[in-house]
Amino acid sequence: MHAVVVNLTINEPEADLRALRDRVVPLVSQAPGFVRGYWTRRSDAGLSMIVFDSEDAANAAAEQLRSTLSDPVATLGNIDVREVVAHA
Repeated sequence: MHAVVVNLTINEPEADLRALRDRVVPLVSQAPGFVRGYWTRRSDAGLSMIVFDSEDAANAAAEQLRSTLSDPVATLGNIDVREVVAHA
């Protein structure tokens, strides 16, 4: 398994939460190879970890996120694809 780790700055907390629930989560959960996703925030910082069943699926999702995450309610920091080496 591989995870897409996304860091962003939240500019408008309420609008960001609506966009996350209404657009981002439904879009990502339909992506090929999707296993599970976690979206977190602390004050004005967001971090998500979205797990896919393969590196190819994770890379494809990361590319899609890079091209679609242009929203004034949040500013994209970085997106990394990492191997999941353990989970509980």
